[in-house]
Amino acid sequence: MSRLCLLVILLVSLGAYGCSRDANAGKGAVAPAKPAAIAIRVASVESKGVQKTVDVTGSLAPDDTLSVVSEVPGRISTIRFDFGQSVRKGDVIVEMDRQEFQIQVDRAKAALSQALARVGLNPDQEEQNPTTTPMIRQARAQLEDAKSKFDNARKLAETGDIARERLTEAEKLVNSRQASLDAAVDDMRTGMANVQALRADKRLYEKRLNDTIIRAPFDGQVSQRMVAPGQYIKDNTAILTLVKTWPLRLRADIPEVGAAAVRIGEAISFTTEGIPGKTFSATVTQLNPSLEAKSRSLSVEARLNQSDPLLRPGMFVQVKLVVSRNAPITVVPKQAVYTVAGLSKVFAISGNVAREIRFTPGETGEDWLEVPGDAIKPGETVAIDKLPLLTDGAEVRVGGA
Repeated sequence: MSRLCLLVILLVSLGAYGCSRDANAGKGAVAPAKPAAIAIRVASVESKGVQKTVDVTGSLAPDDTLSVVSEVPGRISTIRFDFGQSVRKGDVIVEMDRQEFQIQVDRAKAALSQALARVGLNPDQEEQNPTTTPMIRQARAQLEDAKSKFDNARKLAETGDIARERLTEAEKLVNSRQASLDAAVDDMRTGMANVQALRADKRLYEKRLNDTIIRAPFDGQVSQRMVAPGQYIKDNTAILTLVKTWPLRLRADIPEVGAAAVRIGEAISFTTEGIPGKTFSATVTQLNPSLEAKSRSLSVEARLNQSDPLLRPGMFVQVKLVVSRNAPITVVPKQAVYTVAGLSKVFAISGNVAREIRFTPGETGEDWLEVPGDAIKPGETVAIDKLPLLTDGAEVRVGGA
């Protein structure tokens, strides 16, 4: 009985204690306090004129690439330059066996001398065009003699001293001598035509003889050798590949956004990963008259302004093209930009309320950064401190500590 009484007294005491706590808790509960305004400093959004550029990738190309070929068939005697070696314009780079071609020249000279002799000229007179030959002079003399005899016969025939048959014979002799003179003149013309043909043959064989010596057409370097000394080759066979490494050409495809800014004579700058830390310049010399249909890009070609032995054809380059020299952009101080997890944002302040603006950064300067003009306007203010504490719609107090 006493244990039952003690249990009842304990339960009553616990119930009274719980009611007392609930009552005290109800008396002490208050409404949550309103967050205090965050004290910040601000700066103005400004408009700035900057030089706008477009970055494109291009490549360097040689000014000329030439396959050195032989114009005549024959056996190669000497190759004086090999892969990677430099040559100067006019240098002998290949020599071929000349013996057969020298024999052809000698035969042509002999045939020409014989033809010249037929028209009464010496070998050193091959450029002359004679008006007479020994045969013509002989035929002309015989004609004059026949005409003289005919005149005498006519006088004698008029006086009856000779028969008319003798006059007729004298007249036939004149006609015969005239025909002989005409034939001699025709022979001279035929002989001179033969001289001209043999003269052309001689020059052709002399050219072929000279073609056995192949010279460099320009300053450059040998990029490939395809044959070896002693090898017999046909005409028009490639022997070497010669590359003209200066001036280098820069070729690039400019996107449509920058196509209007490219002009012939315009200077462009470029860099290459092969020569870090150095900037080079070139001048635009050629423009494609139309944009490429698929990529909507404009092909341009520029010539380098300075020589550098480290620059080589085939190098990839990064071209910086100026599309505007004073383009207006909207900028904010770098202090106003809050970047987290790759996301950039600023907080515009209006009526003591922060407004979060997310954006993709554009041009950057020493102490400023470009913000798209449709995101924020010049003249507005942005927070420049306590950015991690700010959220969209947060209440702020400008100028506080």
